Amino acid sequence: METMIKDCEMVLGKEECAGSMKHVLDALYVLGGKWKLPLILSLIDGPKRFNEIQHDLKGISPKILANELKNLELNEFVERKVYATTPVTIIYEATEHSATLRKVLYELSVWGEAHREKIRNSMKR
Repeated sequence: METMIKDCEMVLGKEECAGSMKHVLDALYVLGGKWKLPLILSLIDGPKRFNEIQHDLKGISPKILANELKNLELNEFVERKVYATTPVTIIYEATEHSATLRKVLYELSVWGEAHREKIRNSMKR
C-alpha cells in the first residue's frame, strides 16, 4: 500500500493522490461487494421484477437481493416502482445515475476478460 501511495504521489502530487484515494474508497463503499455491479448491469438492460433479477443473477439469495436493491435505491442507482394491481406489481429499474457507470462496467468487463485469459494461459504452463 505504501508503494502504491508513493507511486500515486509521483504522478499526481500528495494532495491530489489523497483526494483520489478518498474518491476510490467512496466508490468502493457504494459499489463494493459481489452483487452490486452485476445487479446494476442487469437493470441497465431494462426494468425487471424481483424474480427476473434473481434469475439473471444466479446464486443470489432473495434476502441478499432485497438488501442490495435497498442499498442501491438509497444511493440512487435503482428506482423501485409500485403499481396498484392485484397482486401488487413492483418493478425495479436503473436510474440515469446508473448510466454513469457504463464506461466503468465496460472497462471492468475488458479487464476481466484479459485477466481470465492471463490466468488461463499461466495455468497451461
